[in-house]
Amino acid sequence: MGNRTSRRSDQSKASSQSQPHAHSHSHAPPTKPAVPRPVKSASAPANPEAALGRVLGRQMEDVRGTYTFGRELGRGQFGVTYLVTHKSTGERFACKSIATRKLVHKDDIEDVRREVQIMHHLTGHRNIVELKGAYEDKHSVNLVMELCEGGELFDRIIAKGHYSERAAAALCREIVAVVHSCHSMGVMHRDLKPENFLFLSKREDSPLKATDFGLSVFFKPGEVFKDLVGSAYYVAPEVLRRHYGAEADIWSAGVILYILLSGVPPFWAENEEGIFDAVLRGHIDFSSDPWPAISPGAKDLVKKMLRQDPKERLTAAEILNHPWIREDGEASDKPLDSTVLSRMKQFRAMNKLKKVALKVVAENLSEEEIMGLKELFKSIDTDNSGTITLDELRAGLPKLGTKISESELRHIMEAADVDGNGSIDYLEFISATMHMNRLEKDEHIFKAFEYFDKDNSGYITVEELEEALTKHDMGDEKTIKEIIAEVDTDHDGRIDYQEFVAMMKSTGPEAIAPNRRRKH
Repeated sequence: MGNRTSRRSDQSKASSQSQPHAHSHSHAPPTKPAVPRPVKSASAPANPEAALGRVLGRQMEDVRGTYTFGRELGRGQFGVTYLVTHKSTGERFACKSIATRKLVHKDDIEDVRREVQIMHHLTGHRNIVELKGAYEDKHSVNLVMELCEGGELFDRIIAKGHYSERAAAALCREIVAVVHSCHSMGVMHRDLKPENFLFLSKREDSPLKATDFGLSVFFKPGEVFKDLVGSAYYVAPEVLRRHYGAEADIWSAGVILYILLSGVPPFWAENEEGIFDAVLRGHIDFSSDPWPAISPGAKDLVKKMLRQDPKERLTAAEILNHPWIREDGEASDKPLDSTVLSRMKQFRAMNKLKKVALKVVAENLSEEEIMGLKELFKSIDTDNSGTITLDELRAGLPKLGTKISESELRHIMEAADVDGNGSIDYLEFISATMHMNRLEKDEHIFKAFEYFDKDNSGYITVEELEEALTKHDMGDEKTIKEIIAEVDTDHDGRIDYQEFVAMMKSTGPEAIAPNRRRKH
């Protein structure tokens, strides 16, 4: 269940960012038509002879007829997000462009349709990014969305300096308002984390917007889901046990609130297994700094959002009525301990460098690498059953020169074998092995290191870091200092290859399961 670059680029990711996908067929059908309705765009072409797109099921239309494409905002395995400008009005938007040739299976197409449906379904809420239009041409599906230019959640907090319980309560209120809106409209988000929230503008009163609904699903009350999805720090214990409902979103929001108040996640370890163990044990530290100085009301709310038993957790509506979080509530404006901000900086710094490095890795993946996996599957599936058992995988991979530990092998099987029948199919295998080949291959990490180390000195200097990060709009002096402080473990003021590898293989903001087919 390691690090992944993922499916589709989104403006909330300044680079390739890991998120998993597990099959949606492992739970009862969501509340939507068996054949999804065509997604309409305000500017559909009048020509009735125009071909219908296979993804959105409506007449094809070139988005470039309406919008001028600018710089890249983000990138994922299946697509790229661009800054676009409306040709008539000059208004700027973000456009997520998904390559249709990479949507190889009907589930891939269904996932894109569902994301578009959910965004249309939720549009109009103050804290949810608005989908302006969906277009499909021969090569891609293009989702034009509101452009969020105010930066990520943590960035705003750190830049502001003064930070209090009242500020944390206001941010948590906006996040829980999104959850409340989703749940009341029959949508489970399934991937709530700080990186998926952006401020609309740089203004002080800018709303916070949820920007990524690629893992979201429609649900009915009482419906049980089994797909292993989410991101390591934020995943609920019942998701790890593969028996969950919408309460899992409350847990994730509770983890975000814990970080907003303390600067670190409540469940922390050097690797994912350690994080999962901590999540399942459920012990939450309220004794270390800064918790003794934090109000009983704040602690009460965190505890009630992070109850191990989902049925005991507060609902989104109950959270919004909690005395600590209410707008006129009891949260204090007294500044929180300065260590909260410094910890948050460290947590953020590692994530930023890894984001750029993951993007470099994604850009170095060749079509041949992906195509070769089909032959790999055939050679391992010795009985030609169309599925691979654990024994076949264990026997087959070493023959093909793939070194893999027993624990990694079991992780692939666990993550992919959603229905628990002891075997994985072709698509599950492709996504899991792409995950292994992509990040954990040393040559990919080395390519990423070379990207930063322009003079081939064997070290990434402050200047090289600044040059690379500036290209990705992250090159400010504070961020660079934070990255050096966090990654440069021998404190010589530069990053060597060993330090870089350690960062890439450590648990960052990545997602948990290697079998998320297409999220970025």
